[in-house]
Amino acid sequence: MASFSNSSPEMSAAAGADSPDSPSAKYQTIEEVLEDLSSRFILNLPDEELASLERVCFQVEQAHWFYEDFIREENPRFPSLALKRFSEMLFHACPLLHQWSHDHEQAFNTFMQYKTRVPVCGAIMLNDSWDKCILVKGWKASSGWGFPKGKINQDEEPHKCAAREVLEETGYDLAGQINKLDVIEMSIKEQKISLYIVQGVPEDYPFKTKTRKEISKIEWFKLVDLPTWRRNKAVPGKFYLISPFIGYVPSYLCYLVDP
Repeated sequence: MASFSNSSPEMSAAAGADSPDSPSAKYQTIEEVLEDLSSRFILNLPDEELASLERVCFQVEQAHWFYEDFIREENPRFPSLALKRFSEMLFHACPLLHQWSHDHEQAFNTFMQYKTRVPVCGAIMLNDSWDKCILVKGWKASSGWGFPKGKINQDEEPHKCAAREVLEETGYDLAGQINKLDVIEMSIKEQKISLYIVQGVPEDYPFKTKTRKEISKIEWFKLVDLPTWRRNKAVPGKFYLISPFIGYVPSYLCYLVDP
């Protein structure tokens, strides 16, 4: 099971989001920003989390999202920062992070390697006819299409993680529709991925992401138009981690018809 904070970026940001009259709109320097972010995300962490580089880095990552999504929106004069540069600055600004600041490069690389091994859960959401599924597209122009999914929290059950991530990314609550046995699991590059197959999602549902700057589109796709459903068929667009899973869906649907 993954070992990191229970809070998701969206929940943390929403909980700490400021009104237009709040101090976040009145920062004068980047040092003031880093001091405030240290107070919000680092200083009140339990000792066991402060002792873990991985858990600390997840908090730093959430601070980075908050900076980009909220602080810069109200203070556009501050620069956009890549996570690596932002974390280096916060490591030097926050006294509780000084133990890793002397070798930030190694600390950052360790975190990124750990992050890619945290289990991911999501769903293959099918319509009533079982011939279409929902895919989401990332925020950046270069992003591809994929199933709604996300990293599991500490001590979280996989099917509950799947429901939470689908709700955050698409606005659809499938908590009551998930069957814990209807799951496709595989490991890709040391990361376990679990996708639950859920039928009967209404095609006219008004999908709307709850995330900020993560999901740009939510659309239905015909299964026959997806990679590997038909061999040797060219498919326009980018589809991330679709192929390894979509090939199992026909067998699953056949099982439902003739168990």
